[in-house]
Amino acid sequence: RFMKTFLMATGVLCITAIGCDTKTTSTPPTKPSTESLSIDGPPPPTVEVHAHASEGPHHGTLIELGKEEFHAELVHDEKAVTVYILDSSAKTLVPIESKEITINLLHNSQPKQFKLVATPAETDPSGKSSTFILIDSDLIAGIESESSSPRLNVVIEGKPFRGMITHEHSSHGHAHDH
Repeated sequence: RFMKTFLMATGVLCITAIGCDTKTTSTPPTKPSTESLSIDGPPPPTVEVHAHASEGPHHGTLIELGKEEFHAELVHDEKAVTVYILDSSAKTLVPIESKEITINLLHNSQPKQFKLVATPAETDPSGKSSTFILIDSDLIAGIESESSSPRLNVVIEGKPFRGMITHEHSSHGHAHDH
């Protein structure tokens, strides 16, 4: 009888000990996941560190193309819209082979496409242009509208790019104010 009680007590102790060990081994895996969360936190501030000027070399609104492979700069006054194609730093003009680029937007709740014509700068090589211009009051109104969702479409080096145009009141007319 003593032996039977002893074996039962030993069995209970073994089960209890195994149960405790199981709980102990299940606790450590939760710690690495909490540490990995703290490691995931820092990257967003590096996006701010990488941020570049919000204004282009012609004092216009910058449009990101691709993953900052290129930029476009949009400048407009009361008559015309000009788009400059820029490099990844948004500082140097990039002449491209396209004869036109397009801006798609909603005008009076209807989709509309505007084609800006290549207007080569003096420094652009033959057959290429870094500057595109269109005189169109509907395009200007669309760019200034909060609800038009304007997007620039351009092909650079055979690759299509699409960039969202955001309106900033300070980015138009400055080159023409005298």
